[in-house]
Amino acid sequence: MDQATATPAVSIRPSRADDCAEIVRMIRELAEFENLPEQVEISDQGLCKDGFSQDPFYKCVVAEVPPQCRSKDGHTIVGYSLYFFTYSTWKGRNIYMEDLYVMPEFRGKGIGKKLLSTIAEIGLGKGCTQLKFAALDWNRSAIDFYLGKGAVDLTATEGWHMFRFEADAMRRLAGGQWDN
Repeated sequence: MDQATATPAVSIRPSRADDCAEIVRMIRELAEFENLPEQVEISDQGLCKDGFSQDPFYKCVVAEVPPQCRSKDGHTIVGYSLYFFTYSTWKGRNIYMEDLYVMPEFRGKGIGKKLLSTIAEIGLGKGCTQLKFAALDWNRSAIDFYLGKGAVDLTATEGWHMFRFEADAMRRLAGGQWDN
């Protein structure tokens, strides 16, 4: 611990394949927090395959504390941010942050800020013009965190809504079968 600020000495580093079990653990913790635990289907093997194959679908950074600062359950990886690159026909290269998570006992110590800063730095290094992400409308602390760092709420300012098609709907679309 840094005695002056009581903040653990945290390092942010690119994730490795052997971190996948820890990342899945935190994905499940995040899903619990979001009241959606039944929606997590990814395994550490799937996460490893998707992130560490020849053509990875995502990248990830982890927040790691020294062993003497580990969590009460013995974890040294205490946060993560998973991201990937997208493209805007208006702005060009974008980075999309799928998740930013810090274990509850390590919140309020600047770790989330370090993760977010790292994602912004990675995006800028790749020539990205925007960092995009979503937050649940009821997660006021996350919304305030992002707004406080300069994010713009596109739903409020521009009226954009984010949509998705689930696998069944994708199969219907791919087969030319739509509801109307």
